[in-house]
Amino acid sequence: MENASSVKQFILLGLSEDQGVQKTCFVMFLFFYVIIVAGNLLIIITVISSRRLNSPMYFFLCYLSFVDICYSPVTAPKMIADFLVENKTISFVGCMAQLFGVHFFGCTEIFILTVMAYDRYIAICRPLHYTTLMTRGACGRLVMGSWAGGFVHSIVQTLLTAQLPFCGPNTIDHYFCDVHPLLQLACTNTYLVGIIVVANSGMIALSCFFILVTSYVVILVSLKSQTSEGRHKALSTCGSHITVVILFFGPCTFTYIRPSSNLSEDKRVAVFYTVITPMLNPLIYTLRNEEVKSAMRKLWSRKLGSEKGK
Repeated sequence: MENASSVKQFILLGLSEDQGVQKTCFVMFLFFYVIIVAGNLLIIITVISSRRLNSPMYFFLCYLSFVDICYSPVTAPKMIADFLVENKTISFVGCMAQLFGVHFFGCTEIFILTVMAYDRYIAICRPLHYTTLMTRGACGRLVMGSWAGGFVHSIVQTLLTAQLPFCGPNTIDHYFCDVHPLLQLACTNTYLVGIIVVANSGMIALSCFFILVTSYVVILVSLKSQTSEGRHKALSTCGSHITVVILFFGPCTFTYIRPSSNLSEDKRVAVFYTVITPMLNPLIYTLRNEEVKSAMRKLWSRKLGSEKGK
């Protein structure tokens, strides 16, 4: 991906320029990354191998974990490696690829979280129609739609940024290439592009957030007519989802719904949706879900049994 820029690479300042802090961050974020991959991989293996976890909710949870496994490698390995080097450089092509990946997987995750809220709405508010509405084919189309929506959003953000001329400073006050810091480096007026970028991200974030809030308001109202046991089970599954939504949507909305004025603040907030949320997703969904914990215990016992039989 080339443009008319004289800049062929960018310098990333990273999370901190303090050597002591960088060494601490290296150990901490390496641990976080291992947890992200191992935790989400465990969710996928558990859902695929368990016959009990064949409902649409776990189908979407499996894809959410898959997106998280794809999402974190876009930024985390580069960030972790940069903690050990003095010159944190990234090529122009690598920068645009990172920008595309962050928005592609990030937006896809937003859509899948929204689809999961819709699934809970149908399951709780329209239980008699659940099996006819949430068929395997319908679930597959919702997931494919999420991937397609993420791709369209990301390609718009990337193409708008890639065609800008970069001919001056090439230092990015961030640990990965993102739209706002790149717009500040462009040697042209980026006001119109900035408006389009914010409108694109803002429209997706706000519309999905509105759907999520509406879904859970309707769910909470409908729970009044259910039994105590049904209420507890519904609140348990919905509680996990609401926690993930807050952890992911809060920082994303803060970063992309407005023109950026403080990049140092933005990069600290970005840690939440690029590292912390993908790491916490498996913990949140397993600790609050008895079915998943039971399936994991059975998977573990089968593995131990097979090893003893050898």
